[in-house]
Amino acid sequence: MQKAFQGGDDLGLNDDEISFYDALASNENAVRELTDDTLKQIAKELVQAIRKSATIDFTVKKSVQARMRLEIRRLLRKYRYPPDKREEAVKLIMEQAQYFGEEWATT
Repeated sequence: MQKAFQGGDDLGLNDDEISFYDALASNENAVRELTDDTLKQIAKELVQAIRKSATIDFTVKKSVQARMRLEIRRLLRKYRYPPDKREEAVKLIMEQAQYFGEEWATT
């Protein structure tokens, strides 16, 4: 899991959202091209989308992971996340999703 670099309270994000925000903000081009508000909105929507997809067998089911990747890619395109770094962002976000997936699936 990627550690959260910024305080969630400072950004108006909860702990789950800040982890995804940090994954998105690890790309300097994204930080430069997108506003901070846009990165925060992407992080919030990612948490919502991934929570909906989280199942108990999320970490082992390839079909659930594939749907999740598609939703992540859709959100990144929607907000015009820099194309040259989208795949790297998808990878980081999926790592975050796997970390949180088991916890979310049981709540």
